[in-house]
Amino acid sequence: MIQVLIIEDDPMVAELNRQYVNKVDGFTVIGHASNPAIALELLTQTKVDLLLLDIHMPVMGGLDFLRRLREEKEDVDVILITAASEMNQIQQALRLGAIDYLIKPFEFSRFQESLMQYKTDYYNLDHKNKVSQQELDCMLRKKNKPVQRKSIIPKGLTKATLKRIIDLMGKDDSPIFSTEDIAEISSISRVSVRKYLKFLTEIGYLEEHLVYGIGRPIYQYKVIKSNQYLIAPYL
Repeated sequence: MIQVLIIEDDPMVAELNRQYVNKVDGFTVIGHASNPAIALELLTQTKVDLLLLDIHMPVMGGLDFLRRLREEKEDVDVILITAASEMNQIQQALRLGAIDYLIKPFEFSRFQESLMQYKTDYYNLDHKNKVSQQELDCMLRKKNKPVQRKSIIPKGLTKATLKRIIDLMGKDDSPIFSTEDIAEISSISRVSVRKYLKFLTEIGYLEEHLVYGIGRPIYQYKVIKSNQYLIAPYL
């Protein structure tokens, strides 16, 4: 049984993660730490195979905690589960040896995929004295392969039009734009543009605000620069 320690300062999120872990065969939660200091104490008291670690926590941040684990050569694997989506934090986590990075909110299927991949590629191999080149190559390819979202472009939308609309967003001098702005410069109907902007908002690529003024309310959008990588799997 793979022993999991959850490090999360929000009790509700910690409980949800515990429930998720218990749904995956072969894993069990052996404890919950509300901050890294408690986690360090638990690590000295019991065997832990896998940490589910948040980044934003009091006392010591998740990345600082992960850095300390590596400095002290703690033999434990780490999956980051956090709302932090900035690329520099993701890169730091991976460079410090995190085996996966889940951005909240996420679906259970993605969580399950992460744990099952860990069970196959890390935990099982860790219990072998030797591995074949084929086993090693398989693990490294999966590790270096960018995570692809299973979501596909909604029915009725096309990659070509999606790319065109994204390109037009960068041609506007103003960082904030509306459905009408994109429709005017693209010659695409307002109804169609609205569908694409709604999709981009749902995947976290755009930030949407409803502005009330004279007449009907207007939806305004802004590209979330730190989340631009989210669009790559759809193009």
